[in-house]
Amino acid sequence: MYESCGVVGVIYSDKRSVSAPLSIYYALYALQHRGQESTGITVHDGSQVHILKGMGLVTDVHKNYKLKDLKGFVGIGHVRYSTTGESIIENCQPLTVNFQDGTISIAHNGNLVNSLDLRAEFEAEGQIFLTSSDTEVIARLLVKKLLDHDIISAIDDIIRRLVGSYSLTILINDTLIAVRDPLGVKPLCFGKFDGGYIVASESVAIDTVGGVLIRDVHPGEVIIFKDGEMTSHRICRPKNTAHCVFEYIYFARADAIMNGKLVYQIRSRIGELLVDEHPVDADIVSPIPDSGITFGIGYCKKSGVDYMEGLMKNRYIGRTFIMPDQDMREVAVRLKLNTIPQNLVDRSVLLIDDSIVRGTTSRRIVDMVRKAGARQVHMRIGSPPIISPCYLGIDMATRDELVAAHKTVAGVEALINADSLGYISIEGLVEAIGIPEDDLCLGCLTGVYPVEIPGEECKRRQLTLNHF
Repeated sequence: MYESCGVVGVIYSDKRSVSAPLSIYYALYALQHRGQESTGITVHDGSQVHILKGMGLVTDVHKNYKLKDLKGFVGIGHVRYSTTGESIIENCQPLTVNFQDGTISIAHNGNLVNSLDLRAEFEAEGQIFLTSSDTEVIARLLVKKLLDHDIISAIDDIIRRLVGSYSLTILINDTLIAVRDPLGVKPLCFGKFDGGYIVASESVAIDTVGGVLIRDVHPGEVIIFKDGEMTSHRICRPKNTAHCVFEYIYFARADAIMNGKLVYQIRSRIGELLVDEHPVDADIVSPIPDSGITFGIGYCKKSGVDYMEGLMKNRYIGRTFIMPDQDMREVAVRLKLNTIPQNLVDRSVLLIDDSIVRGTTSRRIVDMVRKAGARQVHMRIGSPPIISPCYLGIDMATRDELVAAHKTVAGVEALINADSLGYISIEGLVEAIGIPEDDLCLGCLTGVYPVEIPGEECKRRQLTLNHF
């Protein structure tokens, strides 16, 4: 599985400020976990746009001497892992295009399921695309609509045409715009800091620049930041939302506040509920770092079993989840984790993690713990079995690669060589999140999606969108 992206937008009230690039850099650093493939910053100084982007990590692409070349009081930023489009510099965002009144830059988190159909419409008109990213489709739609519409009317028309997930930060000349899709699949929030406003995928980016979270951008809402002021426009209001459950399980940092919920509390509660749903006689609880730590704390709190680290993480290694290919993921497991045999020898060990996708990584970890001397190795998982691919912003394994799509829990248990295996139930997950099931996207766990998926035989949950 790969997460798609993180987006940022910053605007200073004082147009003489040149600090937007540095603030965006810090915010992107806080969102690095959302994408390690490429990153970019686009800023405007009131007269022209300045761009810096490239392949690699935030610290590699936006080195201090390069940031000094960027000056502006408003801008947007992006960290990416591709869900639509190849891993090439041309697809690095923000995507910037020229139009009759200046420039438009867009940073996009999410995935459009109808991007190929929309692209075909433009190609039939003779237009040539410069990237393979669905973000360029959004940009071209916006350029077309701005020819004879104001910003709000143009975005309203676009929202009626886009199908899928999209949280956007947009820079139209020196105006900053935040847009969240009507289902609220991907997160987006905004806050205020000393000197201006910031929009970001997670509240942790707002914290990093010393800001204060105001609230989430509502599903179907457009917020415009200009001349030190913000204006909100609720273009569309859904009867139900479809917030991505994996943001709460894995993607978001534990210290993020998302849709009004502290992710840490949700993960801790999942761990507590795992005790009720799948009790086991274990000597220690050892989380698989880092994503299993908060689940493990909740499990220990409820069960009274000792918390003890049996695995130590090399923190200079990125997430195996978002490594580009399987060979790199396998090497990364060995580079990333090392056992502490003294904490494992002759003990019944309960390992706790966020998810099982293919099962290969879990098997290697279980085998490492056994080799280190554990008497028994049990596994508890903070998500229900993943049985279907995601089409809305997670580049997940194919259905054939999803181990739970083809094996029972007992079959997965045997595959990963565990003495027992227990997943949180969907009911337990929903309870822990504290958001009604009808307002969550559970497609990867149930095979029922909030939108129609072209070319796929999938069940669709009927949702009603009310445009104003």
